[in-house]
Amino acid sequence: MARKQEVLQDVVIKFAGDSGDGMQLTGTQFSNNTALLGIDLATFPDFPAEIRAPQGSLPGVSGYQLRFSSDRIFTPGDACDVLVAMNAAALKVNLTALKKGGKIIVNTDGFDAKNLRLANYPEGENPLENGSLDNYEVIKMDVTKMTREALKDITMGMKEKDRAKNMFVLGFLYWMYNRDMDSTVNFLKEKFGKKDEILNSNIKALQAGYNYGDTTETFTTTYKVEKAKMEPGTYRSIMGNQAVAYGLIAASKKSGLPLFLGSYPITPASDILHDLSKYKNFGVRTFQAEDEIAAVASAIGASYGGALGVTTSSGPGIALKGEAMGLAVMLEIPLVIVNIQRGGPSTGLPTKTEQSDLMQAYYGRNGECPMPVIAASTPADCFDAVFEAVRISVQHMTPVIFLSDGYIANGAEPWKFPQTKDLPEIKVSFKKGLDEGEGKFMPYKRDEKLVRPWAVPGAAGLEHRIGGIEKQEGTGNVSYDPENHQYMVKIRQAKVDKIADYIPEQKLDSGPAKGKILVLGWGSTYGAIKSAVAEMQGRGYAVSHAHLRYIRPFPKNLGDILKNFETVLVPEINNGQLIRIIRDVYFVDAKGYNKIMGVPITKTELVMKLEEMLGGKN
Repeated sequence: MARKQEVLQDVVIKFAGDSGDGMQLTGTQFSNNTALLGIDLATFPDFPAEIRAPQGSLPGVSGYQLRFSSDRIFTPGDACDVLVAMNAAALKVNLTALKKGGKIIVNTDGFDAKNLRLANYPEGENPLENGSLDNYEVIKMDVTKMTREALKDITMGMKEKDRAKNMFVLGFLYWMYNRDMDSTVNFLKEKFGKKDEILNSNIKALQAGYNYGDTTETFTTTYKVEKAKMEPGTYRSIMGNQAVAYGLIAASKKSGLPLFLGSYPITPASDILHDLSKYKNFGVRTFQAEDEIAAVASAIGASYGGALGVTTSSGPGIALKGEAMGLAVMLEIPLVIVNIQRGGPSTGLPTKTEQSDLMQAYYGRNGECPMPVIAASTPADCFDAVFEAVRISVQHMTPVIFLSDGYIANGAEPWKFPQTKDLPEIKVSFKKGLDEGEGKFMPYKRDEKLVRPWAVPGAAGLEHRIGGIEKQEGTGNVSYDPENHQYMVKIRQAKVDKIADYIPEQKLDSGPAKGKILVLGWGSTYGAIKSAVAEMQGRGYAVSHAHLRYIRPFPKNLGDILKNFETVLVPEINNGQLIRIIRDVYFVDAKGYNKIMGVPITKTELVMKLEEMLGGKN
């Protein structure tokens, strides 16, 4: 049968089903396949909070949103073109995010009486039959039945066969979007190479889904998205937490310091521990501690011994680490504290994203306890940002807080990865012994950066006292002297402030140097801000965008940039944290746009806010 092929510029697909339906795996495989074709992409995995929510229930819905385009894109999309719904709950949770006229691919087996009841549909109501989906193109498939039929010759239990449903759907989508299946077949062989039945069942289901699209006369059109126009080079798909792990390894190699990670598992930071544990060949040591306090304390011990000490967590764990982080500030010792933020407070929304730990990073410790704060803006940017966090930490002898969040950590995008030779060296100097004429070692004697020497245990003549009690200037001895305490508090703050002399000046991401509105962002709002500002600029508005990597200290020229605009808008996934700091430091009457729903800010929302602020006038 002759079929036509339609070329599309931009597609957003949402895979949604029960947490046991393999939607994350399906989405990841489609993403990897997309990346291999050189098509730009952005993803947004959406996990349920429960490890195993009741099957078929609304809280148990797991989703994976993928946008792919022949143009450069910076968000996973505001609304979906295609929704894959494996059951009634998945449809109910995600229908509002589907464009009118969009496609819905449904597994009809997931809409029986039990599933409809679990999804809280009224008795006797079935959305596939009551006309509520008339504004959409609905593709009904009994995925469960067809998967079982494809695997009828394999001697597995029905429950095991049903686990291959996601591969059937993936195969159908590969057919629909004109893809080959080699990348997924190779993945399955690598993953299940020693488990023949599981391997064969998944490959057969994948092929059956592809054949279903190819042989069923209902489907008359396939779709294709062309390769994106991107800077030439070698790319790979990267997730934020992966990029953090690789950035830490690269920084370890470029500084010559062995990498030690002391960590305790917590969503959404655990993947960094998992990834780094695979790279013992690079001299990486990972320690899964009994709790958060032991984790950070072990990393401090590693730094004291001359290693690159790192600890990873999320907001609740960072709270537990607070006292030990203060110890690292008092010792003036390198330490990288990675906070992959999530919704709070307390346990909050463990699997949902938020930017609500900025105040915690700034002020969340007892006493005057300043630390530099670095924030990543995209999954790929995590590599460069954490590399820079390491540089600042070891060259300025200070703990550094690195901020990411669940959206960045689990999202994916193409990454043009650097060559080792192109990465800058991170120069580190240890004090090896007493200098000529130096009668006694002074562990808190400072250089032009106000940085004290890094002396590791075992060096003759460099014995010195460490601990959490206030230090005497120069000697490091215990001191309760009021004047000395004030001096040490001021000098520790001055050391952090002076880092501004050793970081780049702030640049505008886009837009004129002076204008009506500057949209000032940090972290994972980058994509939405960049896309919204680009649209407004295309319509002739004098709107600019600046995005912060260095949040403490700020770049030296940030104040001058802010003064060049009539209004500063600060979008944040919190209740207004950066905006408070900006108002305090620069006396700027900045305006906020805040969203605290566990999901990212969208481009459409920001466009509407900018239109409102501009009064609809060009």
